[in-house]
Amino acid sequence: MEIITDKLIMIALFILIIHSIETLAYAVRLSGARVKLLASALSLFNVMVMVSRLANMMQQPFTGSLVDTAPADNALEYQYRFIIGAASLGTLFGILLLPTFVAIFSRGIIHLAEERGSIPALLKKGFTFDYVKRGIKHIRKPSLAYVKGIGLRDIPVKLFVMNIVITAIYTIGVLSSLYAGLLVPELKATAVMASGLINGVATILLIIFIDPKISILADDVINQRGSYLDLKRASVMMMTSRFLGTILAQVLFIPGAHYVAWFAKLIT
Repeated sequence: MEIITDKLIMIALFILIIHSIETLAYAVRLSGARVKLLASALSLFNVMVMVSRLANMMQQPFTGSLVDTAPADNALEYQYRFIIGAASLGTLFGILLLPTFVAIFSRGIIHLAEERGSIPALLKKGFTFDYVKRGIKHIRKPSLAYVKGIGLRDIPVKLFVMNIVITAIYTIGVLSSLYAGLLVPELKATAVMASGLINGVATILLIIFIDPKISILADDVINQRGSYLDLKRASVMMMTSRFLGTILAQVLFIPGAHYVAWFAKLIT
């Protein structure tokens, strides 16, 4: 069986888009704080989140179908590791897009305010030739200036490590559950449904421990109680920890599948 198929490449592209957008979520607060319109920034970013959710819904049936056609060898494991690799690549792509995203997204927030919150009007304006031409001028090359001044002492170790672990769990949640279906075929449905619990716990941890920290920094910048540089450092730090989390996901993928298989047996 051919391991790298057209279907697998399509799934990997969807995963790349999803993780690029989710990585850029850390840059949204940078743009909002820069123009002092944080609520508008989060509202506009929801459009990109919608694209991410659509891509996620489209790839899920195809990812699941890989299990249904899995051969007796380890091809499925290699295919899923390829998908996890696409998550790492997408995260790295999001990091490299940071300077361009902040520049263009900041302008988008201002135009959204001018359009009184009308997304359709903003899109109509944004996709005209004149505005596309202006947007090209805002493209920025990745620069070490974004990490300049960031030292190890500026990194909150607990938050950094926690984000790595949460990202790893979130990355393999569905994949490990699907693979567990091969380990315990008699409990395949139970194992697959466990993915919702895994990703749910990861999301809750993210909302409780990670997001509020970055949001407070953004609010401090807008209220002139903190520096934009500190917010930028924190955003770069969280993006880096997210990338490392996708690398850790490669290590946890198979152990995670065995854990899901054990859990499926436990509750039946």
